[in-house]
Amino acid sequence: MIELSPGDLSSYRARTYALLPELKLKSAEDAVDFVNRRGFVFFWPIKGVELPSLWTAAAGDRPVPDEHDDPGHMTWGWKDELLGKRRWYYARILRRRNTMISLVSAPYFYALSPNYGDPENDYLEQYEQGLMTLETRLVFEALLKEGPLDTLALRRAARLTSSDSTGRFNKALDDLQVEFKVLPVGISEAGAWRYAFIYDLTTRHFPEIQEQARFISEPEARRFLLRQYFISLGAAPIEQAARLFGWTLEHIHHAIKALIKAKVLVEDIAIPNQKGVWVATRELLDQD
Repeated sequence: MIELSPGDLSSYRARTYALLPELKLKSAEDAVDFVNRRGFVFFWPIKGVELPSLWTAAAGDRPVPDEHDDPGHMTWGWKDELLGKRRWYYARILRRRNTMISLVSAPYFYALSPNYGDPENDYLEQYEQGLMTLETRLVFEALLKEGPLDTLALRRAARLTSSDSTGRFNKALDDLQVEFKVLPVGISEAGAWRYAFIYDLTTRHFPEIQEQARFISEPEARRFLLRQYFISLGAAPIEQAARLFGWTLEHIHHAIKALIKAKVLVEDIAIPNQKGVWVATRELLDQD
């Protein structure tokens, strides 16, 4: 058993989360570089979920304030500025929260999605098998037929404009994003707030992603993403990783065993006052 001090773990994450003053993000280009280094990050920090975020890398490890003039909210401008620019993949993905994914990592996520190479017909099979709701099908078909649409136009095209359909429409949008079928690609001055996302099909906005993912097996994809996750965190309980990705413990254990064999990860890690079965990266254990 290798005992790891909380201080060593915090020191490691201060670097990978860009919490040190000299690593602070100051521009949209810095943000893109950060996402490329980490592979995937949250937009905002999520309570109870350990992962780097664009907010903390730019504003420091502090709560997200409600005040719109807080300088940390420059991250919102970066996100809007880069929508549709294909500098990263942005959508509600991990834990159904806003996630930035590097273009290198995106095909590995896509390889684990329920997409089989024929987006214009695969969704019908999902629907017929009871794996897709009617609302989700209607939203996808609206984008398939009409092209990119802002949120209000999309609701009209999907015939989901009634007040009692709001929750089902939002869930459908989330479901489609989690499955790498749609994503926001721009901003429209629509609605009362003069601010609405424009959505498009993933395979139309990133037409190369299917070919990039074609020869990535599911075990390979899990190993790749899990390696990036642990390199970002340094160490984490196995169950925590399973919850983040939504994978079964069996899949997690297979991937971790392969990474241990490849000498990427080290098992039998103990951290004082921490529960669970922990695994760590060699980078963390070898840090000065």
